[in-house]
Amino acid sequence: SDWKDRRLWVTVLPIMGITFPAAVQASLWWRYRIPFGATLCVLGLLFGEWVNRYFNFWGWTYFPINFVFPSQLIPGAIVLDVVLLVSGSMQLTAVVGGLGFGLLFYPGNWPVMAPLHLPVEYNGMMMTLADLSGYHYVRTGMPEYIRMVEKGTLRTFGKDVAP
Repeated sequence: SDWKDRRLWVTVLPIMGITFPAAVQASLWWRYRIPFGATLCVLGLLFGEWVNRYFNFWGWTYFPINFVFPSQLIPGAIVLDVVLLVSGSMQLTAVVGGLGFGLLFYPGNWPVMAPLHLPVEYNGMMMTLADLSGYHYVRTGMPEYIRMVEKGTLRTFGKDVAP
């Protein structure tokens, strides 16, 4: 959770996350005309992710669950299925539904991420609650320069933070 507000999570995960729901949706629509394949697939993926998070991260290494919770793909999958249900066209679903899937990813995760974006002051530095928890939970094998807490809050168009 201390890195999920970065650019990589918002851009790469929806692009990679649409592959399985789109394949299941296309298969169920092509064979059976069932328009809820994406939601069914995402619910299955979410269940598998929670089992993985619990047994592998918490059960084996006692890694905090609030660091490794899976992302919410359900709102985008519902939009993908609704576009297919209303239009009946796989091409329109690919363009409009895929766009909606990608655009709804970040707002769909706001209810889960909002408590972790609360500002806190710690030792004279202002940071988010997610950064503070990542600062206190030292991960083994992670160099210190990767988990540096940012001192500025104004993001530039480059990769750095303007103080």
